[in-house]
Amino acid sequence: MLSLRKADERGAANFGWLDSRHTFSFGHYFDPRHMGFGPLRVINEDKVKPAAGFPTHGHQDMEIISYVLDGALEHKDSIGTGSVIRPGDVQRMTAGSGIRHSEFNQSRADPVHFLQIWILPEKERLQPGYEQKSFAAAAKRGKLCLVGSRDGRDGSVTIHQDVDLYAGLFDGEEMAALPIAPRRLVWVQIARGAVEVNGTRMVAGDGAAIQAEREITFASGDDAEVLVFDMVA
Repeated sequence: MLSLRKADERGAANFGWLDSRHTFSFGHYFDPRHMGFGPLRVINEDKVKPAAGFPTHGHQDMEIISYVLDGALEHKDSIGTGSVIRPGDVQRMTAGSGIRHSEFNQSRADPVHFLQIWILPEKERLQPGYEQKSFAAAAKRGKLCLVGSRDGRDGSVTIHQDVDLYAGLFDGEEMAALPIAPRRLVWVQIARGAVEVNGTRMVAGDGAAIQAEREITFASGDDAEVLVFDMVA
């Protein structure tokens, strides 16, 4: 069963420097029908104006993943990390027992467009941590590339939860299928473009909750970039 969450049904917040769309309840946007899915708690699509960003603030007991689509996102945190996240990079920050960080658009000329994802960890009070890895477009072209996992296998970043996170690029006749084990939950998020997911046409900003399916197929893409979360129920 595929339950579609259309892009234009998401929550919205616009602060001038930030234009954000919330797949699940977040901040001032509250919808009891959309509080998350399994351990997946937040998917925010954020567009930040040049030289603007989120000043230093705190998090606790959350796995936070940043996935940049365009531009460059500068990160600094209280455990000494300083980095720039660009398209192709996957960043995982474990907030654990407590961490403070800031995120700013590194450019003074161009906006940065990224997805911020929050996943509930399997344990509370973990030691705060940071990890960032880059995945070439060729590794995602016409296939699903594992970019995050509980055990960090195949070069993926480590997520402290039973979640496999895949990224894929699909255009034209490119196709892929992902088998789904029984009693697993899957969320598909379309980051850009359009693609058919199990025969349902989805476009940028759309998400879908998928349950009780044996596999997920991707076909007939139009410059599509997708994220797939295969999660514990």
